[in-house]
Amino acid sequence: MTSAGSARERLLQTVLEQLAEHGIADRSLRALAAATGTSHRMLIYHFGSREGLLVEVVAAVEAGQRETLAALTADPDLGPREVVNRFWGTVSAGARRYGPLFYELSAHAMQGRDHAVRLRETLVEPWIGPLGALLERAGLAAGPARTRARLVVGAARGLLHDALVTGEFTEADEAMADFTALALPP
Repeated sequence: MTSAGSARERLLQTVLEQLAEHGIADRSLRALAAATGTSHRMLIYHFGSREGLLVEVVAAVEAGQRETLAALTADPDLGPREVVNRFWGTVSAGARRYGPLFYELSAHAMQGRDHAVRLRETLVEPWIGPLGALLERAGLAAGPARTRARLVVGAARGLLHDALVTGEFTEADEAMADFTALALPP
């Protein structure tokens, strides 16, 4: 990694933590720069615009989660149920910090905001393949596995939303355990 690349990654991580802590709202690039100890020019240099930065923030969180799922599914000692249970634990813990930011930016995608249009392509579809493969490993045929993968994404995100709104993470964990029992073949 080049020094510019590592500087960009460090800056992205700092912005990510700032946004996770305080949300996006209508914060300007200058306000984000001041809060993260850099200049708005550096943010523009690395990310092009405020909107470009926001898309990179979501992409970084999603990429980290997909890497976690890939590592879990690559472990030959873990069966599909164990993979789902461990992954849920990781995602649920991360949602406590990054969930509000994720849902705020998801809402921007739903509203068709220019900076979030790319999220329409990256927030669901990239999960279908890996989850479908996991469900095939559990015994489902390819077509039903893909459909069920979409159901898993929707149910998991719904339960995370529920937990973030109500604060009932224990109940969401129990509901996910029940859902996993229903979603994965015995």
